[in-house]
Amino acid sequence: MVRKSKLDEDKEGKAVDPSHYRGMIGTLLYLTASRPDLQFAICMCARYQARPTEKHDSSVALTAFTDADHAGCQDTHHSTSGSMQFLGERLISWSSKRQKSAAISNTKAKYIALSGCCAQNLWMRSQLSDYGLGFNKIPMCCDNKSAIALCCNNVQHSRSKPIDIRYHFIKEQDENGVIELYFVNTEYQLADLFTKALGRDRIEFLINKLGMRSFTPETVKQLMDEVEK
Repeated sequence: MVRKSKLDEDKEGKAVDPSHYRGMIGTLLYLTASRPDLQFAICMCARYQARPTEKHDSSVALTAFTDADHAGCQDTHHSTSGSMQFLGERLISWSSKRQKSAAISNTKAKYIALSGCCAQNLWMRSQLSDYGLGFNKIPMCCDNKSAIALCCNNVQHSRSKPIDIRYHFIKEQDENGVIELYFVNTEYQLADLFTKALGRDRIEFLINKLGMRSFTPETVKQLMDEVEK
């Protein structure tokens, strides 16, 4: 849960399938036997099983970020795809991988990255379904509007002709309501961490957004001073 967040009955909120919600809560309650740090958040969500709404369901949502640099490899001029998946507020999967072919444009590089991230989302969706967790309209965040337009537009465009057909399956997933694409400004593109070398300030900003902590020499010294006090 987000720090200091407080759930309520949300009487005006849009209701979701109570059976699906209860199944997710039941599965997560099982984890509390070995994860005391999850106890409060899960029990808070469990209070609203009678009439769960989208506000309650979002606490266990699957969300993805994906990005790519264009021709970043100096040897092959191939781009690097980066992606990450969150379950609720927690990072559970991430990837940084050089693309198999050279992209002729930034849009194509981002489109290929979106396709790879979508494939990972489908695999995770399948795995989580075994635990009673079902997801549709999985949010995928990308910082390239042209790549998003290619995914959502069924019309064959001149920009999409050079793209291998195997990457176009993402359109079908969007049409079927399995994924939902969102534009995010580059500043808040968390997958930026997996595509290129970044400055220290940028890395620390992204690490903080990922819910992690950067143990720089200054941070370690600060922690040691706190222990001594």
